[in-house]
Amino acid sequence: MKLLGNMNIKDNELYIGEISCKYLAEKYDTPLFIIDEDDFRKKANKYLNNFSSKNIETRVIYASKAMLNIYMAKVIKEENLFIDVVSGGELYTVLKANFPKDKIYFHGNNKLKKELKLAIENNIGTIVIDNKDEIRRLKELLEDTEKKQKVLLRVNPGIDAHTHEYIKTTKLDSKFGESIFDENIYSIVKEIVDCENLIFEGFHCHIGSQIFEKESFFKEAETMMEFTKKINEKLNIKVKELNLGGGFGVYYTEEDKPFKLEKFLKEFISKIEKLDKKFDLNLKRVDIEPGRSLISNSGSTLYRIGGIKETYGGKDYIFVDGGMTDNPRPALYQAKYEAIIANKANNKNTNNYTIAGKCCESGDILIENCPLPKAEENDLLLISSTGAYTYSMSSNYNRIEKPAMVFINKDKVKLAVRRQTYEDIIREDVDVE
Repeated sequence: MKLLGNMNIKDNELYIGEISCKYLAEKYDTPLFIIDEDDFRKKANKYLNNFSSKNIETRVIYASKAMLNIYMAKVIKEENLFIDVVSGGELYTVLKANFPKDKIYFHGNNKLKKELKLAIENNIGTIVIDNKDEIRRLKELLEDTEKKQKVLLRVNPGIDAHTHEYIKTTKLDSKFGESIFDENIYSIVKEIVDCENLIFEGFHCHIGSQIFEKESFFKEAETMMEFTKKINEKLNIKVKELNLGGGFGVYYTEEDKPFKLEKFLKEFISKIEKLDKKFDLNLKRVDIEPGRSLISNSGSTLYRIGGIKETYGGKDYIFVDGGMTDNPRPALYQAKYEAIIANKANNKNTNNYTIAGKCCESGDILIENCPLPKAEENDLLLISSTGAYTYSMSSNYNRIEKPAMVFINKDKVKLAVRRQTYEDIIREDVDVE
């Protein structure tokens, strides 16, 4: 397994920073979500330092759907990032963390009235309108107040980024946004501009996730700026802000070839500056929304091995005390990972194991054909790059408790999410007689 962030090996044991996996398992039990906080903060600074322009204000907005809890929101706040949310629950979480309200963006293709009301009541910075119906909902809610709300309109630029079908977002039949190729787009923008309670700032788009081709992002920027020029001229307005989303690919296994982040970000902002001049836009702000690329490699999941099974069919299994309840990504869209036996970190790989979870599902497989040393009961198995879309997508399937989460900053460990108990599992059950 490739060592990421502050991972290191001492005396055949895997450490994250100065904390051993053995200590973590004894102190916090397993399964355990682990976030390398120092590594995350360094990545945040890479974004801020390299996606920067002298001519245009730049904003780095953390896509909180990748991984969010109150402590995480506080880290984002301390690193001076903006944050986006896609539900009332995510919004409530960041508000509880006392996140600056003017630095919150609220996304979503079907925001409920109660969610929009929560956003309006708390004076959040920007609502990203997804479709025509949402304009009507917002107008109705704002008419009862004296408030004005900054908004962006999410549009679909039709860029075909090469990624998994489930995480493409700009197909022409996507559920997200209004197409820039639809003639109605001008009347939609005009409706927003003409509404006295809405402050139209500009556009948002997003072309998908886990994208390794830099050209896809350059094409996105050019397409969006050309479209913005048409809007400016046809409606006689000035678009101030352009949010180009995220989707920058990250390393999970040797199959993945992510581009070097610092170099890409400098190239990207340089491209944006040139396009801004080419189309004479004089944009005030340009935003990006990294989520996975900020948190994925900073996160790991630590399991305890409960058993090893050699099947008659020739497949060797390792059974761990978690599975698709704490990481549904392999079952959902065949996501791949690397792993290490944390207490045998320097041992040579001698076996190919299939790592299976404890759910009552044949598809509860975390890794197929994983090269590892000979495994034994009670060994500690760590799967890397689980920071994004594991905790946030975790469930109580089979009524299995969700794991705890800790943040490690060099030699310090903080418990950010406590482990669920059986009592938590039945907390909302009503004992009807």
